[in-house]
Amino acid sequence: MSFVVRAARREDLQQLLELARQFSLLNLPAEKRVLETKIERSVASFKGELSKADAEYIFIVEDTEGELVTGSSMIIAKNGTPASPNYSFKVLKKERFSRELGIGFIHQILRLNVNTDGPTELGGLVVDRAYRRRPEKVGRMISLSRFLYIAMHPERFEEELHSEMAPPLTEEGRSEFWEALGRRFTGMPYREADLISNQNNGFIQSLFPEEDIYLALLDSKARLVLGRVGEETQAALHMLNKIGFQYKDEVDPFDGGPHLRCATQENKIVQSHKKARVVKSAAATFDQSAIIGLLRNGSYLGGASPYRIEGNQIAFPEKTWALLELNEGEEIYYW
Repeated sequence: MSFVVRAARREDLQQLLELARQFSLLNLPAEKRVLETKIERSVASFKGELSKADAEYIFIVEDTEGELVTGSSMIIAKNGTPASPNYSFKVLKKERFSRELGIGFIHQILRLNVNTDGPTELGGLVVDRAYRRRPEKVGRMISLSRFLYIAMHPERFEEELHSEMAPPLTEEGRSEFWEALGRRFTGMPYREADLISNQNNGFIQSLFPEEDIYLALLDSKARLVLGRVGEETQAALHMLNKIGFQYKDEVDPFDGGPHLRCATQENKIVQSHKKARVVKSAAATFDQSAIIGLLRNGSYLGGASPYRIEGNQIAFPEKTWALLELNEGEEIYYW
């Protein structure tokens, strides 16, 4: 274990900015002032100082050998309030039939959905490209740690979990879905609309059509990417499916990426996590491995480590003790 998952700190700003520049995520924009505000909000959220409607939690994974921020992930405690609704397109089917011609069709349609009492969103998952294929599975570690934190503080989150998956984009970073639909109703390029919506997304309801949109009328390139994920997102989709998330026939109004949902208490990590007191051990082998986390000083610290159960206590290798600065008898959560 040489990687530690922890809550983001103010001093992580520059490295987090450099990480964000590798990607293009609404939740993690490569804008210094925006990221600075998000980190401040995250620090206050971990301390329990913000309401559910305002709380956002940023987790980072640090390579302790080089003191490098190698990945990040987020929890938005409530995505969808009266002040800031969550928007999506429901993907529905509508039957049309002509008795005169004896012809019928089943059309796929998009219907704008406005949610002012939204779920908890899991987002902002990024891993530095240099660490993506490492055997330590940094992406898995930083992603699953969020669910362990939710298990630690269920009262801070909603009864349903939500994740918005990144769709395929062109090599230039253009969304074919946005070009076929969103741009026609807003007059804005994808990147500009994406950035503006991070501050205020009310223009979606003001400018997007209230009426059903027939997919047959959209460009074939837009239809092809609807509800699909990009190649780099396939692993994240597979991981979320394994712990209980499912596609709910709902897509992002900007890029057509699929939205996944899972009842919080049915999430496998929330459902089956355990906790135990830490104990020193002279054992030479640790026969199991887990995502581990603990609450300390109004923050979060954890990672992935080998372990062994001794009675009703849990034991870790010396390196884990050193990295997490564990104390005998301290309570730790694991999955």
